[in-house]
Amino acid sequence: MTVLDDILNKLPSDASIESTCYEGANIVIYTKNKTFFAQGSDIVRALVNEFKKRIDLRADSSIRMDAKEAEKFIRDTIPEDAGIHQILFEPARSLITIEAKKPGIAIGKEGDNLKRIKEETFWTPVVRRDSVIPSKITTNIRNVLFTDSDFRRKFLDGVGKRIYEQRLSTSEEMWVRITTLGAGRQVGRSCFLLQTPESKILIDCGVNVAAHGKYQFPYLNAPEFRIDELDAVIISHAHLDHSGFLPFLFKMGYRGPVYLTEPTRDTTALLLLDYIQVNQSGSRTPLFTSTDVKEAIKHTISLEYGEVTDITPDVRLTFYNAGHILGSCLVHLHIGEGYHNFMYTGDFKVKSSRLFDGAMMQFPRLETIMMESTYGLASDIMPAREDCEAEIEKIIRATLGRKGKVLIPSLGVGRSQEIMLILEKMAREEKLDFKVHLDGMVWDVAALHNAYPRFLKKEVREKIFYEGQDPFLSPIFNRIGSGKERQEAIEGGPCVIIATSGMLTGGPSLEYFKKLADNPKNAMIFVNYQGEGSLGKKVQSGVNEVQVDSDFVKVKLELHTITGLSGHADRNELLEFIQKVKPRPRKAIIVHGEQSKTLDLASSLHKTYRVETIAPRNLETLRLR
Repeated sequence: MTVLDDILNKLPSDASIESTCYEGANIVIYTKNKTFFAQGSDIVRALVNEFKKRIDLRADSSIRMDAKEAEKFIRDTIPEDAGIHQILFEPARSLITIEAKKPGIAIGKEGDNLKRIKEETFWTPVVRRDSVIPSKITTNIRNVLFTDSDFRRKFLDGVGKRIYEQRLSTSEEMWVRITTLGAGRQVGRSCFLLQTPESKILIDCGVNVAAHGKYQFPYLNAPEFRIDELDAVIISHAHLDHSGFLPFLFKMGYRGPVYLTEPTRDTTALLLLDYIQVNQSGSRTPLFTSTDVKEAIKHTISLEYGEVTDITPDVRLTFYNAGHILGSCLVHLHIGEGYHNFMYTGDFKVKSSRLFDGAMMQFPRLETIMMESTYGLASDIMPAREDCEAEIEKIIRATLGRKGKVLIPSLGVGRSQEIMLILEKMAREEKLDFKVHLDGMVWDVAALHNAYPRFLKKEVREKIFYEGQDPFLSPIFNRIGSGKERQEAIEGGPCVIIATSGMLTGGPSLEYFKKLADNPKNAMIFVNYQGEGSLGKKVQSGVNEVQVDSDFVKVKLELHTITGLSGHADRNELLEFIQKVKPRPRKAIIVHGEQSKTLDLASSLHKTYRVETIAPRNLETLRLR
């Protein structure tokens, strides 16, 4: 007897249930009874409370309105000023997704519009905010999930059956262990395999963009890792050192679920497609293709912050805000029936930034934490954010004053949008007229920030919702969309250029650097971490000349490094997190930092808070309990 059988036995005899299925950990019931569909919400709500599972009641296809008629009805029902972008139908799941620029208007007062659509069409409507910043690529990424409704239903049902109906282990002994497949005493290629007698879960699967050869990728040839035994993948955030090897899993044959937030899903796809393009432009053959990226996206299951879901028979997952980039999350795993509680921080930030609130610090239960140590040395103390912003403004004012250009090589996700807000405030409050060119994926990622304001801090969220105040729509910003436009920016007047990649390892920032580096009127501001071995690290060290492919580039432009805008916690924040996190963990596993930093932080946490600490090397396996 399964939980689904128990639920069906409690439904009224005249409910006319035609079929049932799982959608991951959620349970979906399809009825042919129009009255039960319209009025059965109280019964379903009672079952949710009893079984502590999410249960959705939907209409069987036999009673639904034709899709074309339903679309006409929706457009007639929802006011035009809601700004409907597109209406996407999933026939196999009886779902309609309405993408609108003003979702509140689309939903209607107290949900009246959605109620009417549901009662008249017998489809289940979902409203999703569409960015007011046009982005064709982000629209295409989202639409991947709607191209094959039958596939999504079968895939999600298979995930649910694994959770509820396919307990594999016969062992009565419970244990938990984790293997470091990447990011052990290094930054880059984050990848960890968590195992119980019942489950094998991969947490992050990244690349090291600054490394070469086999050192770019996680150790998926480890004896502990077998792709055919993998139950689930969890991606903490979109940066390539945490997500960049995900498509290779699908190239190898993985077809299980990938858990992440919605903005992480969309941003990851953007970064992966860009990664393929950068490799190809550098005459390197990428290890995966856009087809593999599409396959990965088709297998995603997105969660909100605070949403609890079973992902295997003995592991329950909850995401919490990490304060690092859009959609980034702390990964909390409740293992067994209260047997052990483990949390992986990924990259996180304790202090608030212009874009995000600081990381969550209170959890129901917590015994072991695995945390980053990018800035783990005692000397890794960042200056005040206000001072950093003032310094950026000073550099820009001085450079523009001498008719120069400011190049800011930046991570396309997070840092670029943070800089955009700083420059928008500078232009607005000081009435300065200057142009900011956005190259690479900066514009598309800004569109995602605009589309997912619920993941931003309150002040930015409110500005986005109020017409005329959206900082991402400032007239100072200009999107560079072609090689011709890039050349015009290089040959044009004084300006600021924000371009990817942030380590000068490829992408448009490298093109600008080659053209702007030999002019002392220009300036370059490093605002993010420069990985060992990257061109950015070499330039940052103060060399007079660097080799780029077959060319030698003279470095005469002014160089500046601003460290206080990092999306990572500095040393003080790392200590503060362990001090304030509730409950305080008994064990801390330190990863994602150079060897000296992981060891220094591990030692300090142990001495200060009497927490058991470990700084594992790659390929080490630890038993958590």
